[in-house]
Amino acid sequence: MKFIVVTGGVMSGLGKGITTASIGRILKSRGYEVTAVKIDPYLNIDAGTMNPGQHGEVFVLSDGGEVDLDLGNYERFLDISLSAEHNITTGKVYRTVIEKERRGDFLGATVQIIPHITDEIKASIRRAAEKEVDHGKKPAICLVEVGGTVGDIESMPFLEAVRQMRGDLPACDIALVHVTLVPVDTMGDAKTKPTQHSVKALREAGLQPDIIVTRGERAIGPSTKKKISAFCDVPQKAVISAATLPDIYQVPMELEKEGLADVLAERLNLAQRSPDPSWYRMVMKEYTGRVTVGIVTKYGIEDVYISIKEALKHAGRALSTEVQIRWIDAENCNAAVLGEVDGILVPGGFGKRGSEGKIQAIRYAREGKTPYLGLCFGFQLAVIEFARHVLGWENATSEELGEGRHVIAILPEQKTIDHLGGTMRLGDSPISVADGTLAMCLLGTHEIVERHRHRYEVSPQYIGALEGAGLVFSGASGNRMEICEIPGHPFFLATQFHPEFASRPARPSPVFLGFVEACRKHRQAAGRGG
Repeated sequence: MKFIVVTGGVMSGLGKGITTASIGRILKSRGYEVTAVKIDPYLNIDAGTMNPGQHGEVFVLSDGGEVDLDLGNYERFLDISLSAEHNITTGKVYRTVIEKERRGDFLGATVQIIPHITDEIKASIRRAAEKEVDHGKKPAICLVEVGGTVGDIESMPFLEAVRQMRGDLPACDIALVHVTLVPVDTMGDAKTKPTQHSVKALREAGLQPDIIVTRGERAIGPSTKKKISAFCDVPQKAVISAATLPDIYQVPMELEKEGLADVLAERLNLAQRSPDPSWYRMVMKEYTGRVTVGIVTKYGIEDVYISIKEALKHAGRALSTEVQIRWIDAENCNAAVLGEVDGILVPGGFGKRGSEGKIQAIRYAREGKTPYLGLCFGFQLAVIEFARHVLGWENATSEELGEGRHVIAILPEQKTIDHLGGTMRLGDSPISVADGTLAMCLLGTHEIVERHRHRYEVSPQYIGALEGAGLVFSGASGNRMEICEIPGHPFFLATQFHPEFASRPARPSPVFLGFVEACRKHRQAAGRGG
């Protein structure tokens, strides 16, 4: 097993996750089996209870793990399925060590950061690295992204564990990549001092980078690379420029041009292989059309919906159609705004705020024959909208939202839950798809498996009335409704599950493919081109 550890310096938000995923893509394109681990130094056990407006999207894995959004990038770039074990947090590590102490596993020893916490970190990395992630194949290379910024107190035990790993492993089995910022001053000169200080902080933790990836709005030149090389003791060829690009899927191509694959092959004693060009051909595919999708949301932060953005991009690329997103405030949406988009999407979410605006957007889509895609909460609100404005049940609502006729009710097993973390219906569940439906047309199979994250369902006592009025439940998991659609509408489909989590650049979600295709047809019918 080879390990590539990725750390970050100067500031957060530099793109360590995309850099890590891109390194993995470069290696995978050369035929290596790759896995990835994300270390998050927060005390939370997982990302499930964290505010997405502050932390970004909560990505759900097939085993139900609620994890950092970077694991979504790993899955998309590497086309693999990861597990909850691939996300290591301070909370998980300390909980495990304390549980061992309570059982008496340490035989009376004084439990300390070194060696007990660092040993558990190393053991967690190895367990995750050895898990099969790609059709039963064992990985040969494990990427380990250390979250946070070098110098943060929260990251110190993890950096110490990495330092110990460098001593435990042969030199050719571990490489350290440091991602850092190279800003440009008002005169247009690239400044290397932040990188120098960042590497100094890394050295104070006992670590010397093998490769430095510099981030900035523009690429750095040879003179800047030479300066970084001299001050940071890395070969000039190991100073890799990673300028900001319009599409994250272009990053592996840029790192290829910078020679990162050759540097890694030399450092890890890997065989030199030519890359499979299929990824790069896919990324460079030209668009011949364009659509605008309105996403109706209460959050004004795009990171909350990264997987939806990427799933739309995957579908658009497959259809040679550029998908532009218009973020619509759920509390201020109106017919004028909705009339300017080619399709309406209501994503997952929680809580009452913005729900009425989302319901009005769904009504606009249903009555105006605008393509509609609802996801999770967007599925539940579509049922509520139908009950209110087709069945005439004005007080139809969800048990989550308050008093009224609860056409959406809490799942029976959720009624006795007394804590929040990891207690929703999470991860993969099998779903049966009905013949003669839009869902069957899109999915092409009677049985699918999709990822979930919810506490509420369509109330069984109202299913008959809803179907009698024309709403079709075209997918179900046992007695739980999973997909609804409206016959005769150009495209009106909503899913209780989250198809965006399983969408991949080369394997777009069929649900998103159908939606983008419908948006394109709607745009053409409206005379807006596309």
